[in-house]
Amino acid sequence: MAASYVRVGRLCARLVACNRACSWQVLVLQPGSRFYGQDRGLREKLAGRLKVGSSALSFALVLGGTLGLYHTLKHYLQQEQHHAEQPYTKKSTADLSLTLYQYKTCPFCSKVRAFLDFHSLPYKIVEVNPVLRKELKFSSYRKVPILIGDDGEIVQINDSSVIISAVKTFLLSRHKNLTQVASYYPEMKSKDEKGKEVVEYNNKYWVMLEDQDEKQYYFTKEARKEEMKWRKWVDDWLVHLISPNVYRTPGEALASFDYIVREGKFGAFEGFFAKYFGAAAMFFVSKRLKSRHNLHDDVRQDLYKAADQWVAAIGKHRPFMGGDMPNLADLAVYGVLRVMEGLEAFNDMMANTKIKAWYQRVEEDIKKGQDVEQ
Repeated sequence: MAASYVRVGRLCARLVACNRACSWQVLVLQPGSRFYGQDRGLREKLAGRLKVGSSALSFALVLGGTLGLYHTLKHYLQQEQHHAEQPYTKKSTADLSLTLYQYKTCPFCSKVRAFLDFHSLPYKIVEVNPVLRKELKFSSYRKVPILIGDDGEIVQINDSSVIISAVKTFLLSRHKNLTQVASYYPEMKSKDEKGKEVVEYNNKYWVMLEDQDEKQYYFTKEARKEEMKWRKWVDDWLVHLISPNVYRTPGEALASFDYIVREGKFGAFEGFFAKYFGAAAMFFVSKRLKSRHNLHDDVRQDLYKAADQWVAAIGKHRPFMGGDMPNLADLAVYGVLRVMEGLEAFNDMMANTKIKAWYQRVEEDIKKGQDVEQ
């Protein structure tokens, strides 16, 4: 609305300036103008009448300009209000084809699936072999998830948070295709302290919307900031609690890799190797991760604290951080935690924190989206 007032102010200024210019031209006799005739009295009478006529004409023009300005502004504001009150119509995705390259047990891939399922978007899955990764030979980007979108143009989108922001922007944007939207998230390459190339993305937590579309999705600026803050929290903190917890003990590590091998794309030899050697390796890796992220000796305490921190952020007066329905932060937290389902760490979290009710609400809403898709 503020933008509308600014535009109206500019329109007023232009119209007032126009009226002033017209009045000035009537009231002032132009240099070099002449009165014909020799009678001085006649000239004075004519000049007097012309002055009176000019004043009357000026008044009429000012009055007419003011009335015109009033009706122009009235029409402008009615159009603005009509535009703002137009209901948002969901963009058709009938011609949109999506393919997700993933590891099923990857938390970043899981949060992308949670987002796509919640929004009832059909997509194909290509399960990537975590050892050979031959399914990714087409790409110089060798990580998962990767999303290939085709809505008339084919575009590759990397990074889970970029995928979610870009597809959400596409769904809410009225006039942009997926390729155009993906260009809003440019890739930035740099090197870390060890000289290893690091790829990051500008604007990865921003849903890029025009003013009218933003108001349809975010009711306040604070809601948008809150969603971005907690999406970043998921990537910077929550996801790093998964490995130390699911590989906490040798027994838990073995159970985790049994699940990974069962759900992933492994050959017979690869599966055997991954289950036993991978479990042993990740048990020790989890100890390094615990040290890197300054976790407690009992890493469950960090997981419990994070779960309760999330529930406290939602509060008691709304079912989701998004209000009556999950927003992108809700879906990200749910997607990351979901990869622990069936494991000891997940059961402990449900029993020792307040997150269970929220988790089940999100699960039910995502299932509704999947039912619509089917």
